[in-house]
Amino acid sequence: MRESPLNVPKSNWRNDEEMDIFSDAVGQFFEKECAPHVPAWRKAGIVPREIWSKAGEMGLLCASVPEEYGGAGGDFRHEAIIIEQQQWKGVDGFGITLHNAIIAPYITAFGTEEQKRRWLPRMASGELVTAIAMTEPGAGSDLQNIKTTAIKDGDGYVINGSKTFISNGQTANLVLVCAKTDPSQGAKGISILCVETEEVDGFERGRNLEKVGQHAADTSELFFNDVKVPASALLGGEAGKGFIQLMQKLPQERHVIGLQGVGMIERAIHETVEYVKGRKAFGKTIFDFQNTQFKLAEAKTEATVAKVFADHCTELLLKGELDAATASMSKYWISDLQCKIIDECLQLHGGFGYMDEYPIAQMYADARVQRIYGGANEVMKMLIARTL
Repeated sequence: MRESPLNVPKSNWRNDEEMDIFSDAVGQFFEKECAPHVPAWRKAGIVPREIWSKAGEMGLLCASVPEEYGGAGGDFRHEAIIIEQQQWKGVDGFGITLHNAIIAPYITAFGTEEQKRRWLPRMASGELVTAIAMTEPGAGSDLQNIKTTAIKDGDGYVINGSKTFISNGQTANLVLVCAKTDPSQGAKGISILCVETEEVDGFERGRNLEKVGQHAADTSELFFNDVKVPASALLGGEAGKGFIQLMQKLPQERHVIGLQGVGMIERAIHETVEYVKGRKAFGKTIFDFQNTQFKLAEAKTEATVAKVFADHCTELLLKGELDAATASMSKYWISDLQCKIIDECLQLHGGFGYMDEYPIAQMYADARVQRIYGGANEVMKMLIARTL
C-alpha cells in the first residue's frame, strides 16, 4: 500500500479507529471499482451511472446525511476522507464530493421535512444524482446578478434562463437552480428551486463542454424554457432565502476545494518521487541531483503546511466555527499552491511529464480550475481583506 510522502501527525478528528476503517474501505472502492476505468471515463467525458449506484450500495453517497433520511449518519470527517482517498487514488472527474459535501448539506440544512424525505434517500442510493446551477454566461462569482427567473404562477413557479459550467450537468436528475423569484429585490430576491429534471417539461441539457482538464467530469450548459415546478420545489418552502442559504454553505464548499488540493498535492509528490528515483540521466538518477532534492524538499515543506492548515480548517468546520474568510484562505492558498507544486513536479518528469498518459500531466490540467470555481481566488482575497 502506498504511503503519503508527508509525515503529518494525525489531527484530533482523525484519531478514531472508525475513521481508519472507513478510510481503508473508501480507498479500496476507489482503487478497485473506479481507478481502472478512469482512462475510459476521460475519453467518454462522463462517469457512468452504474458507478453512482455502486457508491450508493457501499454507503459512500450522502455519508454525512442522517440515517433517518437514508444517509450513512456520518459527519464532515467522513466527507473529508472520501475527498482525500479520491484524490490519492487518482479518481478525478467522479462528482461524488459535489453530490455529498456541497449539495446534500443544502437539503439537510434548509429543506422542509417533506423535501428531506423525498430527495435524500434517493440521493443516498444513487437514484438521484445532483447538480447545483449557479453560474450563468454573464454571472460567475457575482451571484447577485444572475438573470434566471422563477416567477410565481398559481401554486407554483415558472423558471426561465440558462446556466453554464454545471458540474454533473449531463448526469444530474435533481438540479438545485439559483433563480430570482423577485428580480426587483437583488440578492434578497434569490431563491433555490429543486428541479427533478425527469418530472418537468422545458428543461434541456446543452453539450457536454470540452475542458482543459477534468476530462471525466461532465460539465454542461442547462436551459430552462418555461419550466413549471410546484411550490414544493422551493428549498425550505420560503422565497427570497436563496442568497442567505448560499452564503451559509459556501465556506464548506470552498474548504472542500482546499482539501481536494491537498489530496492532489500528496499524490503529485508521491508520483514524482517514484519517477525521479527510477529515471537515469548522466549516469545517475534524477533524484541524485541536488536541484531535484531541493525542489522536492520545498514541495514537501509547503505541502506539510497546507495539510496542517487544511486539517485545522476541518476541525473548525466540525465545531461550526469555520468562517468565510478562513475558508477563503483554504480555497485560494491551497489551490494556488496545488498548481505551483504540480508544475514543479511536471518539470522534474521532463518530456514525459507533458505526455497525457502520465498522471502528473493529467493532474497539471485538472488542477487549474481549482483557482476558478467555487469563487475565483481574486474574490477569495477580497473576502479575506474585509476582515483586516
